[in-house]
Amino acid sequence: MSGNHQDHHTDHGHHAHDHGHSHGIVDPSITASERGLWALKWSFAGLMITAVLQVVVVAFSGSVALLADTIHNFADAATAIPLAIAFVFARRKPSIRFGYGFGRIEDLAGVAIVLVILASAIGAGYHSIQRLLQPQEVSHLWAVAAASVIGFIGNEAVAMFRIRIGREINSAALVADGYHARIDGWTSLAVLGGVVGLWLGYPLADPIIGLLITATIFGIVIQSGKSIFTRMLDGADPEISEKIRQAAEQMPQVQEVTEVRVRWLGHRLHAELNIAVDSQMTVAMAHSVAAEVRHRLLHQFDYLSLVVIHVDPMDHSGERHHHIDSHAHDGLPVHAHAE
Repeated sequence: MSGNHQDHHTDHGHHAHDHGHSHGIVDPSITASERGLWALKWSFAGLMITAVLQVVVVAFSGSVALLADTIHNFADAATAIPLAIAFVFARRKPSIRFGYGFGRIEDLAGVAIVLVILASAIGAGYHSIQRLLQPQEVSHLWAVAAASVIGFIGNEAVAMFRIRIGREINSAALVADGYHARIDGWTSLAVLGGVVGLWLGYPLADPIIGLLITATIFGIVIQSGKSIFTRMLDGADPEISEKIRQAAEQMPQVQEVTEVRVRWLGHRLHAELNIAVDSQMTVAMAHSVAAEVRHRLLHQFDYLSLVVIHVDPMDHSGERHHHIDSHAHDGLPVHAHAE
């Protein structure tokens, strides 16, 4: 990984360490963002072709279940736009104003994606309820069935593509969008159920399948929204923090790891650690330990982009020793400072 790091407590920002390389503050390389954009471009094209083919069948068959699925496929294709914008911004270097880079834009893109999916669910539900109240004949059942299969194949191909590239570049958003496309593939296949119902003589089967697809889309909205807003509130899987803690504790000079805080900015993770070392260590020795801990973490967890390490002497280990007691100065009333 290339770039510069800045540690607020132990400054290793401009050292290449002992291996002749350094680690980046946001994306490890422009290549990752370019791969993400490349994946989005082709998956967008694939979903648009799928949706257009389905529109043709909807036009002459009148299937509302297929219409619901088609609306969702167009929405899925549209989700590539905010993600692409996020990847473009991810290539920009941090500035004085935006010292942590622009990774948070990917989270904002996630919010846009959730809103697009929500709109598609409302549209699909509206058309399905209208058809349930005013049943209409569906023709060319063979074409509807074929369009259903095309929708499944198109979504599954896009899902495999997005998940593979997302894992390569460590983009949680792209991987999640890939799994979203996979679920959409199965909702496309559900249209076949409506075709079978119509073929057996149940005219309401088509709008009922449309409503089932709508319910599935709402489920995706809830699941995706929970994930996105957890990240925007700086929430992270506790297992990640524990793994980082264990990795830091494996360093022989580290006597204790008291606090570990992590948060995602887009598809990159920022971590802050409090470690304790022998109280007799010099500042230079403690700095060297912190640099080695940081270096090891960046190698072990490739989704990490920034590691800030605070070093404490063992006899004053942890944030509890950083608390400032109530005091008064400069004529101010007695007060304390938040930790």
